[in-house]
Amino acid sequence: MNATARHSDGKRSRPAGKKEGSPVPKPIYIVDGARTPFLKAKNAPGPFTASDLATAAGSALLMRQPFAPDQLDEVILGCASPSPDEVNIGRVVALRLGCGNKVPGWTVMRNCASGMQAIDSAIANLQCGRSQLVLAGGVDALSRAPLLFSEKMVRWLAGWYAARSTGDRLAMLRTFRLGHLAPVIGIMKGLTDPIVGQLMGQTAENLAWKFGITREDMDAFAVESHRRVCAGQDAGHYADEIVPLIDRDGQVYAADDGVRRDSSMANLAKLKPFFDRKYGRVTPGNSSQITDGAAWLVLASQEAVERHDLQPLGRIIDSQWAGLAPDQMGLGPVHATMPILQRHDLAPDDLDAWELNEAFAAQVIACLRAFADDGYCRTHFGVDAPGAPDAARLNVDGGAVALGHPVGASGARIVLHLLEVLRRKGGGRGLASICIGGGQGGAMLVETVR
Repeated sequence: MNATARHSDGKRSRPAGKKEGSPVPKPIYIVDGARTPFLKAKNAPGPFTASDLATAAGSALLMRQPFAPDQLDEVILGCASPSPDEVNIGRVVALRLGCGNKVPGWTVMRNCASGMQAIDSAIANLQCGRSQLVLAGGVDALSRAPLLFSEKMVRWLAGWYAARSTGDRLAMLRTFRLGHLAPVIGIMKGLTDPIVGQLMGQTAENLAWKFGITREDMDAFAVESHRRVCAGQDAGHYADEIVPLIDRDGQVYAADDGVRRDSSMANLAKLKPFFDRKYGRVTPGNSSQITDGAAWLVLASQEAVERHDLQPLGRIIDSQWAGLAPDQMGLGPVHATMPILQRHDLAPDDLDAWELNEAFAAQVIACLRAFADDGYCRTHFGVDAPGAPDAARLNVDGGAVALGHPVGASGARIVLHLLEVLRRKGGGRGLASICIGGGQGGAMLVETVR
């Protein structure tokens, strides 16, 4: 018999076999969570720094807890692009939150999954008893990604400052070229894989060709993501998790502002491919937006729950990281999810809700097709395909194509919102997964606490 059998009705059964690793052995509870609105970059630095965003969301979250900030055991913050004056931003924010000098704060970085890595790092410390109560999350203010001097300009400046005489300086001036002043765009550097030399959008193009994903497929997915976010906003599905922001001029930011209520196939069809201008299909309209935002979760052990009389939202059952080819990075969610499904003897439709971060429409569609592709699953996992998650359970309130993708925050956001979706459904189990630049994937299995 095949490793994965088909039911008589044609549906796939649970993937057989066990992978190395084990579920989280001790209960790790998610007590509460909050995030800022996700604010779209508008070709200029946004109104808030990364530490501003993380402090605002964290302050509101901690104010509604029955314990004081200095009763936390540690603060862990994921961030892919901290500014130079926010080195070890986790510690900076912990101090700004009033945690005091004795509560350690530290920063983790796993590109797009930095926020999820912060949660996983908290799990590890809670499991071994090193911590009992942890604030973990992620942040990035991508609108503030720096413009950098080129290497030629840096070398010229080094020569200029080394010049000892007027003659030496005049000689240096004769070597200066206006081209030296051409800036290096930090965000473009950060979104380029250094091993394969491809922008993240180019890796999405790779998957589009691999799985035969058309421009119409991508645009239709993007339109639906915007539609679902709009419906979720109108129904108040984001209200409980978002902390409004106020800038120094008194302007209030109360909701995610990147969503386009007029998104349509006709509008998206007007946009040109960005990453492969001649043959490509990936456009800014079917990609996640460059965005600023922060998200936090309070994680607690059983002992902390009892000590502080906490009322958890849910618990983390299992987590998994996986690696794959950097130019196929968008398939990371499949590689991280499959071991979890195998360990727990689950089929995709056994789960009540899924959050799969939408870095690109093509990337999510590719993951769904890989889940349903026997050849892909046999090659990479040694089992028949379990089938793709039901679209009605996947990103039910939309995703990053509409909301934006503040790299460090996204992994924490999808875990937080997954619990909101499950609570709304009356409870159950769900899986959050994310692709990671560099060729990795991360996934977390969670359930509500009844």
